[in-house]
Amino acid sequence: MANIQSIKSLSTADLLANKSTNPIEGSSTDFAQELKNALGNVNQMQVDGEKAMSDIATGSVKDLHQAAIAIDKAEISMKLMLEVRNKALNAYKEITRTQM
Repeated sequence: MANIQSIKSLSTADLLANKSTNPIEGSSTDFAQELKNALGNVNQMQVDGEKAMSDIATGSVKDLHQAAIAIDKAEISMKLMLEVRNKALNAYKEITRTQM
């Protein structure tokens, strides 16, 4: 059995010194850009879902399973986006209630 090294507790100074090795810090996109990209993806899924529904309605669908999957993806992504929005609004309201 391999030797298990003891776990060393890190101080705040150690954590701040290691902050430059954080992989997230090296990314060039910010939160607003990531949110914009996510909303664009949700919008594209909605467009694909609506196209699949219209294809089903007109009878021009080639694969019914793929159309159903596209519709479900659009529905789930919209629900997720709404939950993220609700959580963000709740966080904003909580921050505005915080007294300084």
